[in-house]
Amino acid sequence: MTATDETTGHAQASRLVEGPGMLLVWLYGVMSVGAVSRSVYQIATEFDRAPLAYALSAVAAVVYAFITYTLVRGGETARRAALLCCAAELVGVLTVGTWTLADPSAFPDATVWSDYGYGYLFIPVLLPVTGIWWLRRSRTPS
Repeated sequence: MTATDETTGHAQASRLVEGPGMLLVWLYGVMSVGAVSRSVYQIATEFDRAPLAYALSAVAAVVYAFITYTLVRGGETARRAALLCCAAELVGVLTVGTWTLADPSAFPDATVWSDYGYGYLFIPVLLPVTGIWWLRRSRTPS
């Protein structure tokens, strides 16, 4: 069930970019730009050096961009899609972070999610946790 605007009588989609949601949009937007820039450059210039690392950075870029889009779009369907994507992102960060620590030789160069996002001040591991919290808190009551 969505809230109704008392002046027009039209249903309004839940706004995901209010309060902490605006900070999440900003952070996901910055991470999108950083991950896209990094992966495009690395894939275009040195892909043969560390194809797995650069491909994983490209995956991170797509995930960040999709979550940014869904947060801006708003609404219950977008909220659920963003929640699912944040959960998948968290699994990815934990998997890649653990993998890079357990077998550093598999990654001749870092990914966005290497060492749980150490190169990005651990934002990659904190962002999905914060996103999940906000998206669960902002759900529309049924």
